[in-house]
Amino acid sequence: MVERKSPEKKTEKCAIKGCTNEYERSVAKDLVEEAGMEVDEDQKKGYLCKEHYKEYKKRSKNERKIGTLGH
Repeated sequence: MVERKSPEKKTEKCAIKGCTNEYERSVAKDLVEEAGMEVDEDQKKGYLCKEHYKEYKKRSKNERKIGTLGH
């Protein structure tokens, strides 16, 4: 019987300019930019390391709160 191999996890770097940490969370790139954070132009998604994800949550707290009130 053939043993199945799980795909290797692709290690992406944080999308914030100047950061070289590995990402922890993925957030829509547009939302990261709306929060006032500078994203590298070559990044397609908003990959954020633990430190920058925490900063993103702080910066977007009001917008996320307003978004949940409408539902």
